[in-house]
Amino acid sequence: MILYILCLSLTMVVISMSSLNVALPSIQRELNASGSDLQWIVDAYVLVFAGLLLPFGAVGDRWGRKRVLLIGMALFGMLSAFAAFSTSPAQIILYRGGLGVAAALVMPATLSIATVIFPRSERPKAVAVWAAFAGAGGAIGPPVSGILLNFFWWGSVFLVAVPVAAVVLAGTLWIVPESRDDEQRPLDIAGALISIAALGSLLFALIEGPELGWGSPPVLGMFAAAGVAVWGFVRWERRVRHPMLDPAFFGNRLFTLGAASMTLAFFGLVGMFFLLTQYFQFAQGHTPLDAGFRNVPLAATMMILAPRCPAIAQRFGARVTICGGLLLAGGGLGIMAALTPASDYWLMVIALVTTATGLSLFMPPSTHIIVTSLPKHKAGVGSAVNDTTREVGAAIGIATLGTLLTVGYRSGIRSRTGGLPEAAAETASDSIGAALAVASELPAERAAALTESAVAAFNRGMTLAMGVSAALLALTAAATYFLYPREPTPSPSSRQAPT
Repeated sequence: MILYILCLSLTMVVISMSSLNVALPSIQRELNASGSDLQWIVDAYVLVFAGLLLPFGAVGDRWGRKRVLLIGMALFGMLSAFAAFSTSPAQIILYRGGLGVAAALVMPATLSIATVIFPRSERPKAVAVWAAFAGAGGAIGPPVSGILLNFFWWGSVFLVAVPVAAVVLAGTLWIVPESRDDEQRPLDIAGALISIAALGSLLFALIEGPELGWGSPPVLGMFAAAGVAVWGFVRWERRVRHPMLDPAFFGNRLFTLGAASMTLAFFGLVGMFFLLTQYFQFAQGHTPLDAGFRNVPLAATMMILAPRCPAIAQRFGARVTICGGLLLAGGGLGIMAALTPASDYWLMVIALVTTATGLSLFMPPSTHIIVTSLPKHKAGVGSAVNDTTREVGAAIGIATLGTLLTVGYRSGIRSRTGGLPEAAAETASDSIGAALAVASELPAERAAALTESAVAAFNRGMTLAMGVSAALLALTAAATYFLYPREPTPSPSSRQAPT
């Protein structure tokens, strides 16, 4: 029962990241939001959430993980209610940033509680169930939003979190035990602030890179700031007596491999969702609700298979399970790279189930490696590292695969807009969505020709992006196989360095 409460909390956080995309057109129409407003409605949550994961994981270790979970859930429910009745895009952006704060309190606490309260024999299965909900939540969000928007206004996408938060609060108060670092080590406030600066700068650059240009001064400046902050963080953590995240932990090859492979896996997973949303809606012409339900095979497969992964890992070993999962996930993405908008849906189902099977094998042992490689009193920080790798991988995946999609699309559409006015040709060359908007204003024959050209160009870009993602997962599997230690590496104890 405790695990169900924790997973319900986790699912609400993950769904909040994916469900809002379906509501963006309604928000744009009803609140007159600009394209920039929509981008920041999405990005404000991710930027704040990822930047605060490490510090709030440490806060949970110090002040109590149950207490932090309760505060986060109460804040999440309250801000969701406020966001539902926003009257301007600026209000939604503000509340989404606040929801990012609440999510950063909730998500590390859920995994750290699970790793601390369950005995060693039950911990792998608990982590596997947690990983299943973490992976499947992204696919559950769009159909849930589509159903709500069919019957209610855009604010219902936020408001649905309120009763869920109330249930979680009651359940947490009733059955979830408190846990914390018994030695009450002091918080590393300076390390927390430097980590916020590092992750915030990095994610801002990744988010704004496709929009402002990768060579623009603001983006290059943020990348430089992130590099300086990471350097400063490492130097500080090596000197301070009680570091938030001891750099020596990365000397543990298991911990480093787990974090790196998780980052690259979410590079492909979230990038895949980004591409499939456009594939189903723009290239195949489905409604947002239909498009959301077409992702359900992935979520269903993960929910069924991931809890069974510990038995597989126990029989074949973590190395084989992780590498096999990465290869399967890469194979699924490779199938997607070969599809066209005219392909039958059952082929996409095969690709989704293959990808989900791979992720179900890979995610539980990788998550378990990350959180158990650190000392028990660092359970919150270990959980936060696991969550941070996911968010950074997601941001890099969307930025990189989005750029590859654009490169492939523009190279395919450039030669096919010659008969259009200059302004219309430039607009149609931006994206498939823009091309379809231009086509809607043209005579029927020219509209059909432009639509066909745009869909073909999009398919070229999707093939490039999915192919690169599949190859990257295959390379990650190979690197993990050869670098994975034959014997478990003992987790380093906290250093007692002079201040």
